[in-house]
Amino acid sequence: MTTIAVTGHMDLTEDTVPLVRTALDDLLKQYANDGDLVGVSCIAKGADSLFAEAVLAAGGRLTVVIPSQDYRQNKVKPDHAPLFDHLVEAAAEVLVLPHETANRQAYEAANAVLIERAERLVAVWNGEPPTGKGGGTADTVLDAQTAGIPVDVVWPDGAARRG
Repeated sequence: MTTIAVTGHMDLTEDTVPLVRTALDDLLKQYANDGDLVGVSCIAKGADSLFAEAVLAAGGRLTVVIPSQDYRQNKVKPDHAPLFDHLVEAAAEVLVLPHETANRQAYEAANAVLIERAERLVAVWNGEPPTGKGGGTADTVLDAQTAGIPVDVVWPDGAARRG
């Protein structure tokens, strides 16, 4: 069994989504052949959900980590809610962390669970350093590297973030 977690940007441009989707499909193929792929994701909009969809498409099992008790109600926007709910329903395991509210500590705790469970980390990441706020993609990559977990960076040519 191979357990792969994901971290990545939420604010991918519309043109970037298909590029990332294809790159994730290609990356996961090598792990899906034995039928023992487990993907671990917080299923946020953007990279997390694209990864979760790719795990399911590859025939893998999905573990969802929800950072807080109020995450679905207060953080999932209406345009992402149908996919979020579908991924929760499709998951083999759903972990809702005990934090009452979605905040920096909840996100950092969720990222710690990703690192704890992962044999590898996929980072849909443009390579920019941490912002200093904590809990972001670059922070999770650094945490994985510190823990000795191999990181596969996915940032296809032409990929971009909104803004």
